[in-house]
Amino acid sequence: MENQYDTAGAGGALTPNQCGSSLVQAIDAPLPLVWSILRRFDSPQAYKQFVKSCTLSAGDGGIGSVREVMVVSGMPAATSMERLDRLDDDTHVMMVSIIGGDHKLVNYRSTTSLHESGSENGKTVVVESYVVDVPAGNSTEDTRSFADMIIGCNLRSLARVTEKLSHV
Repeated sequence: MENQYDTAGAGGALTPNQCGSSLVQAIDAPLPLVWSILRRFDSPQAYKQFVKSCTLSAGDGGIGSVREVMVVSGMPAATSMERLDRLDDDTHVMMVSIIGGDHKLVNYRSTTSLHESGSENGKTVVVESYVVDVPAGNSTEDTRSFADMIIGCNLRSLARVTEKLSHV
């Protein structure tokens, strides 16, 4: 189940040169299991299929840590430098900012939150919201479409990985 809608993304109002969106993914796995995979800032390749490798360049995986992500070939980038801005194990919220790399995602900030499904026990709802600058020469729609595609793939992959682990 995936829904998307226009929003200010990771908080605050959008400026004219920004776009944002939120994507929602229902996962048939318990929240503690999903969080245990998602919260590993040092290991996004555990579920993100476009990540080839990840190395921490600062920190120990906690708030303020910086990771260098090597992207699989075929993507319109090779590296991304990302900082962990918030990691809350009580409320299951993670905030990440892209601070460098050879891609067009400038001033990208995302907030990912996990919620237990109110209808059924053992199910999790993941909400990922973001805001990003629209690069010169690109349209808001193209920028949002690209970011939504990557996030949607990552969320579906997180669902596959955690559902497989949950049903072992």
